[in-house]
Amino acid sequence: MIYDRDIETLTRDDMGQLQIERLQATLNRVYTNVAFYHEAFDRAKVDIEQVRTLDDIRRLPFTTREDLRASYPYGMFAVPLRDIVRMHATSGTTGKPIVTGYTRNDITLWSVLIARQLAAVDITEHDVVQVSFNYGLFTGGLGFHYGAERIGASVIPASAAGGQVREQNLIMKDYKATVLAAMPSYGLAMANLLDDMGIRPDELVVRCGVFGGEPWSEALRGLLQEKLHIKAYDSYGVAELLGPGVAGECTEQKGLHVHDDHFIVEVIDPRSHEPVAPGATGELVFTTITKEGCPLVRYRTGDLASLVDGPCRCGRRLTRISRVSGRTDNQIFFGGARFFPSQVQEVLLAVEGIEPDYELVLAREGGAETLEVKVAISEGVPFDEVRKLVQYKTAVAEQLHKRLGITARVTFVEAASLRGRGAGKTGAVVDKR
Repeated sequence: MIYDRDIETLTRDDMGQLQIERLQATLNRVYTNVAFYHEAFDRAKVDIEQVRTLDDIRRLPFTTREDLRASYPYGMFAVPLRDIVRMHATSGTTGKPIVTGYTRNDITLWSVLIARQLAAVDITEHDVVQVSFNYGLFTGGLGFHYGAERIGASVIPASAAGGQVREQNLIMKDYKATVLAAMPSYGLAMANLLDDMGIRPDELVVRCGVFGGEPWSEALRGLLQEKLHIKAYDSYGVAELLGPGVAGECTEQKGLHVHDDHFIVEVIDPRSHEPVAPGATGELVFTTITKEGCPLVRYRTGDLASLVDGPCRCGRRLTRISRVSGRTDNQIFFGGARFFPSQVQEVLLAVEGIEPDYELVLAREGGAETLEVKVAISEGVPFDEVRKLVQYKTAVAEQLHKRLGITARVTFVEAASLRGRGAGKTGAVVDKR
């Protein structure tokens, strides 16, 4: 189902014209109202009146996460605080949090974009949507909540706060949820506990899931679909841009459709800053062209993906991007090997009885680098069977060495200690080197 057919099937020429008109309006607004952009454009000797085509966007300087932190809390707002009706923020685990503000129009826009994504995977007013993202400063919970209500669905604001997986499963079963919206690793934790609770997947009426908030693999998609008997769809969002709703999959599962009428997307080589060819992996860069409260120009997300070439069979003509494969800023160099934390999650998914949540601790002992991988045993697996625990540790260590070329010490911890990081994020990295 196409929620907004006139826009989502617009020809590329017409969409390009709409984008440049909205870009020009945005540039004038931020140059006038945001001191950071006024100074950045002047420093780069950019005449915004000369930005007349989409290719001209490359004349504009980038915006980085460091720029946003330096503007904490309200320095990037383009409207007076009295016009801001909502604020969200990143967790701030690696520095000051990044605060973004929303006007009333921004909130309406957000709900429309989520509604588009839900419609793209055939979610309608007849569905019951269980929102198991965290609610609060994290954007996931309220974003999906408002979008599901916008489409007319019944919403269960279950929230993942506290990591109470058992309660989430009871809600999914007893309230007859037809759609699950959650972090993919959290959805898998729910799926893994069903058997221990005596719940068979065919007892549930859930038919699809919309997952996002962290990079996740095709292997994890396959597990979610197999264990919950659902279709699992990817949703892409960045809190600094809007939250969930920037791009999402349709029922074809062949790339995520970017809402071109609200965002201009680029994929660049993170070193040369030059655009990469369709199909080549690079860093996603977004410019908001309708956001009022906190518009961003050429924001470097740090997410790695590619442009998907060619038309989609769903009929939409929106730009498509691949699923995020990793990040530019969290690649780990250890013992001569290079890997992303998300690749560790893929290894954990291949070991039965191990939860996908993890923590990596890098340190030095006697001058040598060490890596500790903290993981949790799935609920329902006896924790007092020493032989079984040794087998699990050995399996994880062997797979890490085989697939990533790293030697690590595996430590078992309680699952709750890995899930309680705020904003539902998994895969913490502690570097003590």
